[in-house]
Amino acid sequence: MNVFKKLLRLVSDEDYRYLVKAARFGEDYLDDETYLKKVYKALFHRELNLTSPQTFNEKLQWLKLYDRNDKYTMLVDKYLVRDYVAKKIGKEHLIPLIGVWDDPDEIPFELLPTQFVLKCNHNSGCGMYICKDKSKMNVKKVKRALRKGLNQDYYLTCREWPYKNVKRKIVCEQFMGDSLIDYKIQCINGHVDHFMVCYGRTETMLPDFYYFDKDWNFLPYNPYLTELVDFETIKPKHIDEMIRIAEILGKESPAMRVDLYEINDHVYFGEMTIFNHSGFDAELPYEIDLMLGKKLQLPEKKK
Repeated sequence: MNVFKKLLRLVSDEDYRYLVKAARFGEDYLDDETYLKKVYKALFHRELNLTSPQTFNEKLQWLKLYDRNDKYTMLVDKYLVRDYVAKKIGKEHLIPLIGVWDDPDEIPFELLPTQFVLKCNHNSGCGMYICKDKSKMNVKKVKRALRKGLNQDYYLTCREWPYKNVKRKIVCEQFMGDSLIDYKIQCINGHVDHFMVCYGRTETMLPDFYYFDKDWNFLPYNPYLTELVDFETIKPKHIDEMIRIAEILGKESPAMRVDLYEINDHVYFGEMTIFNHSGFDAELPYEIDLMLGKKLQLPEKKK
């Protein structure tokens, strides 16, 4: 959407204005339930049903409010979760760790390898730096971005409460290569339901999203595919191992998403996501949203 169209929509669309405001400020004066109802209504143009939620997105909002397990904070912490994953599936599935720090000024850039990845442990993307050639790195700019990332309150805009109490750190991991295929595996009640494959990501292009069931049958969940590929070319060689790993890790919450990579004939852990798309996936067709919602069995309330 170009700048003119955005401005026009800001003027003419009250719901869009609220979503832009919420994304920027998080409306911290509102309690979680009130805020989630307002954002959901603005995004989906219907009321959020928390009394008897039906769709997958609705049930994820319910889980934010009523499935509060202290362990979830550790699971979303990109640093602390490493020990948990090592115990559950083996440390050989972890991307090698180079270092961890509390402040950008603590990072010994001169000692880092030529290639590496810096990221915050409590958010998604903000502050991340993928270094492919350290000689071209602007250290001041990288530090500035990391400080911005550390200062981001990732809980506030979507009210994913597990992020609220993560002790913020900077993590440095080994660079694992360009154009990696990201296999996001959605578990429902501890069992793999489907894969979302992020394929074709570059520095300038967003990936296409392909959905498959665990038998690798294509699922028409994405109405915005730009082009189709040979599905066998993006099928992981170790799909059975991915399913095994996802179901081990996926038992920790009713709707856990487990992200994995297949690199050099080996499966690596990426991260765990308790609320897929924060429960605000408005691009998911309604009939699919409803179908997935019927599969998800909610636990007893734990507010």
